[in-house]
Amino acid sequence: MSIRLDVVTIFPDYLAPLDLSLIGKARREGLVDLHVHDLRDFTHDRHRTVDDTPFGGGAGMVMKPQPWAEALDHVLAQPLASGNVVDRASTRRTQEGLGYAVPRLIVPGPGGVPFSQALAHELAAEAWLAFACGRYEGLDERVYEHAAERMPVTVVSLGDYVLNGGEVAVLAMVEAIVRLVPGVVGNAESLVEESHEDSLLEYPVYTKPAVWDDRGTERPVPPILLSGNHCAIAQWRHQQRLERTAARRPDLLHPSATGGALAALDGRVATAADAPNCSPSNAPVGSTRVAPTTPGTSRHSSKPSTTCAPGSRHTRPGCGTAAGDWSPAVGVDALLTTRRSRRSRDSWWLLTCRAQAWGERSWSSSRPGPLPT
Repeated sequence: MSIRLDVVTIFPDYLAPLDLSLIGKARREGLVDLHVHDLRDFTHDRHRTVDDTPFGGGAGMVMKPQPWAEALDHVLAQPLASGNVVDRASTRRTQEGLGYAVPRLIVPGPGGVPFSQALAHELAAEAWLAFACGRYEGLDERVYEHAAERMPVTVVSLGDYVLNGGEVAVLAMVEAIVRLVPGVVGNAESLVEESHEDSLLEYPVYTKPAVWDDRGTERPVPPILLSGNHCAIAQWRHQQRLERTAARRPDLLHPSATGGALAALDGRVATAADAPNCSPSNAPVGSTRVAPTTPGTSRHSSKPSTTCAPGSRHTRPGCGTAAGDWSPAVGVDALLTTRRSRRSRDSWWLLTCRAQAWGERSWSSSRPGPLPT
């Protein structure tokens, strides 16, 4: 899947950074088809004028409608090189009643809807995006009317502050959008555990060495991260996310602390029939809560476990555990619902541990499926 981007600006060189890093690599690999258009190419005077004084008086200059109308019409007339883009854009716009392929126009401006991770995901699903980089006091309002008759238009704000022009905003939005296009980021799992993906900020991260000598001050990695206990690590990370969000972005904390992922699930008392046999290659499908057993026996069978040693740490769902350890074969459907909503592997383990602690309850949803590994 590829995405086409058209940017109209009076400073084409401002977009040069899009040739760098992962975005530049995606362009070279054909995942992103980027075209930058100089607004001054659509003027007809020797000074290449794109602005004039505002009607009604006031400070500043306003960008003229004629160059913008011609520039946007030029973008609409461009051939789409990728058949994939053509098919997706045509299908989308036909469903919206336009009947032909047109882009979605994004106009950066302080009076627009806030740009967010959710909006980035929405725009990454588009086949064709166009960006109009305003300057001075902005675009003549009639430009929006002209564009709205030809394509969907969305005014987007990066935040409650004012920039000199839309180019910086476009650089930020393109980076956020393109990295969500499949294939741009090598490890797709890294996109799941980021800040704002589930209304919480990301937890602290560490790498080698385990103890860093900072000019005589030893700074160790939190011991829990070296324990190999995935359940405890997931709990620690989730707690860190809550604490960091509360300290830095308390406005985000409420929707993510409500347990909404589990609130929509039905609860019932578990029975013995809910417990399938444990298999080293196939994890149980369905929601189960199985009573503890003696060491050396599987929680899913009365036979001695052949897959795990008593008291061992477990990193694979579906294996037997010793008494007092935790078992991932709990609340599977609930975990699948969370997994499918793009939560991280650590959140998956965390909910497993929580389900174990909730006692004789089994959670189920209306979307059973294979257990993620």
